[in-house]
Parts: sequence; structure tokens; C-alpha cells
Amino acid sequence: TTLDVVRANKFVGEIAGKNPNYINVPVVGGHAGTTILPLFSQDKIGKTIEAEKIPDLDKHVQNAGTDVVEAKGGKGSATLSMAYAGARFGKSVLAGLSGRKRVECAYCKSEITDLPYFAQKVVFGEGGIVKVLPLGEMNEHETKRLEEAKAQLKGEIESGLKYAES
Repeated sequence: TTLDVVRANKFVGEIAGKNPNYINVPVVGGHAGTTILPLFSQDKIGKTIEAEKIPDLDKHVQNAGTDVVEAKGGKGSATLSMAYAGARFGKSVLAGLSGRKRVECAYCKSEITDLPYFAQKVVFGEGGIVKVLPLGEMNEHETKRLEEAKAQLKGEIESGLKYAES
């Protein structure tokens, strides 16, 4: 999920001409195709992007991994992006464990939707995830997309749980 956050921040920065280090678009749902839901309206720069550009930007975040693989002719993936996202996530977890709370999006057990697992904003603290934050306000596009993401995730979660039982 952090990889999707990094990508969303980068793409918003490109459109707005701003440094992505000062952009923080939460990405909720899952980490595959339509399950990836960037909440552009919850970032101070992301919410300034014209509404008609959001659906394409949303798709761009969803398909970013595939785009990289295709650009490399099937001979690689977004290794540096994954490494950066992993380092960012690890740094937040370690900061939390050492008493400096950090907020990141993470795919974990969840009660904020009707699904048992969901990528959501969480607070990392001395005990790991110490708080799950609410989804927050979403615009019309995001609300519609949330339902699409949940429908796709439901089947994926069921398949994963069945596999884990076998």
C-alpha cells in the first residue's frame, strides 16, 4: 500500500508542479487493480486537481506497476520504487515502536468496512498498530470507487482465506 501512496504522491506532484515529499494522498482498499483507491480529496494539493482529471489519475495509480513492467519489456519491475516504499514503511514502523507515532496506510485486519481486511490509515506506536483511523470524508468519485474496490476485495479475501485453510 505504501508503494501506491508513493505513486499517488508522485503523480499529483507532477500535475501540480509540487514536490511529492509534501504530498500525502492516502490510498485505501487493496493493492491490485480496482482495489487500489487513492483518496486525492484528502490531500491539500491533491484536492486542487480538476475533477475531470481524477478518473484518469486514479487509473494511472492503479496501473502504475503494469506500466513499469511493460516499459521494461517484461524484463523487470519497479524495484527502486518498491525499495523506497519498503524503506518508508519500515522507518514508520520502527519510529512507532520507539515511541514516535507515525501514520501510514497499511493492509491489515479491519473493522472500518464490512470486510475483514482492508488497507487503511493506521497509527504505528510502541505496540505496532495502535489505532485505525476512519476513512474520512470522500468525494462522489471516491465513494463510488469504494464500493467497486470492496466488491473486488471481497472475492480476493475469500479466496485468500480458503487458500490459508487448505
